[in-house]
Amino acid sequence: MEIFYSSDVSAGLCRLDPEESAHCVKVLRHRSGDEINVIDGAGTMYLCRLVSDNPKGAEASVVEAFPGWGSHPYELTLAVCPTKNNDRYEWFAEKATEVGVDRICPVIGDRSERKVFKTERLRKIVLSATKQSLKSRIPEVSEPVSVREFIASCKGSSALKLIAYCFEGETVRRSVREVLESGGADNVIVMIGPEGDFSPEEASLAVAAGFIPVHLGSSRLRTETAAVTAAEALYFLHL
Repeated sequence: MEIFYSSDVSAGLCRLDPEESAHCVKVLRHRSGDEINVIDGAGTMYLCRLVSDNPKGAEASVVEAFPGWGSHPYELTLAVCPTKNNDRYEWFAEKATEVGVDRICPVIGDRSERKVFKTERLRKIVLSATKQSLKSRIPEVSEPVSVREFIASCKGSSALKLIAYCFEGETVRRSVREVLESGGADNVIVMIGPEGDFSPEEASLAVAAGFIPVHLGSSRLRTETAAVTAAEALYFLHL
C-alpha cells in the first residue's frame, strides 16, 4: 500500500510537496486519474484521485476521508537521552514509531556523551516510518532540552510518569508491566537515560515530580533497546 504525505489539505484538495510529488509521478509513475492514499500527519488518511501529475507539485482531490486511521488507543511520550552513536537513536525512533509513539523528546542528561542533537534528519526518519507502518499521525519530535527542563515541564501533568533508572539503596523499582497494568496507561511518559544512566540528582528530581521508578527486566539494555521495550510494553497491553 503506497502512502504519501501532505501538510496542505484544504477545500477537498491534497497538494503534495516537490519531494512527494517526484516520488509519486517520476518514481511510481502515477498519472492524473489514479487513486492514491495521502496522510495529513495529524491523524487522517485520505483516499484521493490525482488531478495534476506535475512532478514538482502534484494535486489530488479527496474521494473519502478516514479519521483516526492507524491510530492507537493511548498517548505515549518517550523522553530519551541521545546515544553516542546517532544511528542507534535513529533506529529507536524508527521502531518506536512503527510500534506506536506520539512524542519523542531528546533530553540531555548530566552523563550524556552527546550534548548536541539535530532533529531535522530524525523527523524525516519518523515520517518514513509512519508511512511504512500504515499510520496517519506523525509523532512529534521535540527540540532537545535538558533532563531537568523536561522534568520541570511535566509537573502538574496527569499522565502516568515513569523513569527507568538503576536506583541504588532502598528505592523500590516496580516492573514496567506491573505499573502499566495497575491503571492510567492511556497517557504515559517514560524517561530513558544515557549509557551512563541518569545522575542521582536527576533521578531524585524526577521522583519528586511524580515519576515512578521502574525496571524493564533483568537484562541490561542499551538506551535505544530500553526505549523500544517501553513502547512495546504499552503496545502489547492494548492489543
